Amino acid sequence: MPRLRFAKAELQTRYGEPECPPGQSLMQALLSLGLPVASSCRGDGVCTKCRLRVHSTPGALTRPGALEKGLLAKIHAEPDERISCQARFDGDGVIDVDAGYW
Repeated sequence: MPRLRFAKAELQTRYGEPECPPGQSLMQALLSLGLPVASSCRGDGVCTKCRLRVHSTPGALTRPGALEKGLLAKIHAEPDERISCQARFDGDGVIDVDAGYW
């Protein structure tokens, strides 16, 4: 099962490396831990405010679909950014995540 890891040491110490079920969005996983995720569309894939810096091992997250690709292009996202409401856990691996505001 995929696991989350945090860029900031204090978050890593507090949350460890929680496992996330396949199919769950990155946004849902973070919210379930009590971490805020910016959003004005509540995860409908419209506002792009939930973008996060993500580094993952191959297969840990689904590849961006057409909607997410379009959103990332629209906001001129960096290669390591994902829209957290659209990125879903897929197979085994580790996902390093940083929102910059936690």
